[in-house]
Amino acid sequence: MSSPAIKILIADDEEVVLEIMARKISSQGYEVITASDGQEAWEKIVRELPDIIILDLNMPKMDGWAVLSQLRKNPPTKRWQPVIIVSAQNELGNFKKGVDLEADHYLIKPCPIESILKAIRLMLSLIPQRDIQGHV
Repeated sequence: MSSPAIKILIADDEEVVLEIMARKISSQGYEVITASDGQEAWEKIVRELPDIIILDLNMPKMDGWAVLSQLRKNPPTKRWQPVIIVSAQNELGNFKKGVDLEADHYLIKPCPIESILKAIRLMLSLIPQRDIQGHV
């Protein structure tokens, strides 16, 4: 019996970007969940408990900063879930804010999908196997 796929949530309000990332990441064998705004992302994080979260910062209803902040302080999502920020916000202050809110990786848009896949592999290498959803 094979193990369940690693579950990755991608949150981005740009439909084309979301579709391309979802297609490329799922083609690598990962289970992909998508959200097109921050509120939807938060609801899916709580319900689905993804292993990794790829998060845009500029989203409607709830921005990526609010999602990340909620994630890091909410007891049901307390377990370590790596967050990869993928955003066009490239100011130094945003990197600092990402570190302060415990983002694990920060990529600047536009970036090659290979950079995102490398970041996913890096995050997976840091997660103890017992902490990966569906794995023991």
